[in-house]
Amino acid sequence: MPALDVDQLKTFLAIADSGNFTRAAEEVNKTQSAVSMQMKRLEETLGRPLFSRDGRASRMTPDGERLVEFARRMVTLNDEAIGAFTQPEITGTVRFGTPDDYADLFLPEILARFARTHPMVNVDVDCNQSQVLAGHIRNSELDLAVVTFNGGDIHGEPLMSAELVWVTSPRHQVHLAETLPFASASISCGWRKLAERKLEQHHRPYRVAYVSPNFSTICNVVVQGLAVAVMPRICVRPGMRILTEAEGFPPLGSFEIGLMTKPGRASPAAKALAQHIRDGLGANRKLLAAE
Repeated sequence: MPALDVDQLKTFLAIADSGNFTRAAEEVNKTQSAVSMQMKRLEETLGRPLFSRDGRASRMTPDGERLVEFARRMVTLNDEAIGAFTQPEITGTVRFGTPDDYADLFLPEILARFARTHPMVNVDVDCNQSQVLAGHIRNSELDLAVVTFNGGDIHGEPLMSAELVWVTSPRHQVHLAETLPFASASISCGWRKLAERKLEQHHRPYRVAYVSPNFSTICNVVVQGLAVAVMPRICVRPGMRILTEAEGFPPLGSFEIGLMTKPGRASPAAKALAQHIRDGLGANRKLLAAE
């Protein structure tokens, strides 16, 4: 059985993420002809065409789209294995914060990968609202935090953007209520303030029916048809439906998710976890751009 070449897979993923051979060649620092030759050899190894010509553009075949997930896993595992043997052993504790909705979405994969490459580092996780986490960062009570930027006092290194949407239960008609029941986090939540402002601008009567800082609680309220809520599109769960402008729910726009770090020099453990977070959220950014 032939073996896949990791360098070819990295080039293949660069094409998948960037959308064309030219940008991929720049990303992997190769000539376009070298990239084309690598893809020809990869197709020969698999015995399947991965790209089809569409005028001057190249599109992925179904087999090419199928390979993407395998390639990501193989490249990630390769990099983890190399890092485990070539990087110096790092020890210590990293104090890390994130809202619980991001924790559910991003944290398991990122922390699992980090534990495999840095098994001697302990990670203390604080799940809280972005406003609270930003305060902990400024007071050096946390080393790192993934937070929602608000365009004001919460800012840092942007890693990805996400669309904010209205959600309801597809099995219920709560969104048609004369006075709309709304579920949200605390009154200081920026998403809640935005949603309330939009409802008031559109003269839509509403009441805050459920308040919880716990994202899973808000999701359960929505799924059970007790209220509508707003959340990032990337956090929408099965059993929810996105409400549209045609149904009377105005667009909420997009927001930035990024990394905050405490003032001063970061420890080697904090630097290592920060890079894993950049890699993890960067992969999600590319997947969202491709959708």
